[in-house]
Amino acid sequence: MAPSFTARIQLFLLRALGFLIGLVGRAALVLGGPKFASKTPRPVTEPLLLLSGMQLAKLIRQRKVKCIDVVQAYINIIKDVNPMINGIVKYRFEEAMKEAHAVDQKLAEKQEDEATLENKWPFLGVPLTVKEAFQLQGMPNSSGLMNHRDAIAKTDATVVALLKGAGAIPLGITNCSELCMWYESSNKIYGQSNNPYDLQHIVGGSSGGEGCTLAAACSVIGMGSDIGGSIRMPAFFNGIFGHKPSPGVVPNKGQFPLAVGAQQLFLCTGPMCRYAEDLAPMLKVMAGPGIKRLKLDTKVHLKDLKFYWMEHDGGSFLMSKVDQDLIMTQKKVVVHLETILGASVQHVKLKKMKYSFQLWIAMMSAKGHDGKEPVKFVDLLGDHGKHVNPLWELIKWCLGLSVYTIPSIGLALLEEKLRYSNEKYQKFKAVEESLRKELVDMLGDDGVFLYPSHPTVAPKHHVPLTRPFNFAYTGVFSALCLPVTQCPLGLNAKGLPLGIQVVAGPFNDHLTLAVAQYLEKTFGGWVCPGKF
Repeated sequence: MAPSFTARIQLFLLRALGFLIGLVGRAALVLGGPKFASKTPRPVTEPLLLLSGMQLAKLIRQRKVKCIDVVQAYINIIKDVNPMINGIVKYRFEEAMKEAHAVDQKLAEKQEDEATLENKWPFLGVPLTVKEAFQLQGMPNSSGLMNHRDAIAKTDATVVALLKGAGAIPLGITNCSELCMWYESSNKIYGQSNNPYDLQHIVGGSSGGEGCTLAAACSVIGMGSDIGGSIRMPAFFNGIFGHKPSPGVVPNKGQFPLAVGAQQLFLCTGPMCRYAEDLAPMLKVMAGPGIKRLKLDTKVHLKDLKFYWMEHDGGSFLMSKVDQDLIMTQKKVVVHLETILGASVQHVKLKKMKYSFQLWIAMMSAKGHDGKEPVKFVDLLGDHGKHVNPLWELIKWCLGLSVYTIPSIGLALLEEKLRYSNEKYQKFKAVEESLRKELVDMLGDDGVFLYPSHPTVAPKHHVPLTRPFNFAYTGVFSALCLPVTQCPLGLNAKGLPLGIQVVAGPFNDHLTLAVAQYLEKTFGGWVCPGKF
């Protein structure tokens, strides 16, 4: 299935166009972008900001810390840091302070003991941020689409309601890419988010505002949605934890845009956080009744797990080569697992991984059970009303007149070219089924797979336009419907986060979450920006 000459020419032209657009974008950033005295925020010094959600909840339940002090500490750092990173795009500080005061009043009455409080409200008083694509009552819910900018959520998304019901206090909503379909979080409503480890670098997408907000200690727990890596790429680029659950476990209701048809199966909502110990408790809350499909309370003996690893996709002509920094970091993990943990570790070569991008396109081309075609991205741009002509929008964009971002215009232009015919879909569907069986059989119920999160560390702003297919390193596991935890592994020589994906078989999320906690303990987990 080698690419045809025509396909290679199309790829060259696409990359050339992306390169030119990227140059324009970089020039705009240099000439007109925001200027800051430092390229990273100051290191965090407030002790309350350096505790996990679980630790904060325990201190609040024990009445050793007032909830209002915790929330105020987060408000203070947000006011200081958010102007630099533009992660949170709408605050709800007044409401949050009222909710924190209510928590303190409840605790002052001492009507319930600590165990009862923990059972009822496991995240009592813990600050939370919410991706703008999720409904949070009274807050905007546009996903960065200008045509939808006046939309205000009248209710909460299911996962938001569940976390609020567990006692979490939302501080605000966070930025995303336009319609959640690009891996740089920038749009015409809220602008561009910046990486707290270097403001000239991207935060990833589509849950990038959430990623940089958590990394900058402006929040402790958050949520994202993932259909191609939208939790995992921001978690990787920002050096935090993110988990894409097994499909169908966590409800997706209350998002804009919401996947429909066959794509509903592949969209996953999951937790994002700075500390690995918060992942499983968050997932238990966010899943609601769906948690019964997982085995999160099963004790995992890491030494008995079978570890498999692969350092790149096998040489796809579409993707960049994996950075040596990332390969060496992965090998350090492998050596540690073998020599210190004493686990079984095996290097594998899954040849079909080089078709990762094609498998993701096949997933997005799948028809629904009713035979209907997937919703067209160009229709989403028009918000199912206004007709959008992508070519005309490209011309307008060149003149600075379009209300759409260039990644969205480019996707709308290429949409029909990218969508597979039935024959091509069936060909790659067969590849996907074969690869999934190979992985599932290999992993069983006691195996995990270590795989790069992305070919590079967080690139500079607009560079993704020249490397549009690199997201397939995360996208492939969306197509394969497998649970994945993104784990941070320190910083490279330039102070940018390193990391790795930990993959397990269907509904074996407990394995990846256990490995995440072990890797955090061994390699340090989240590193505070500004300390490099």
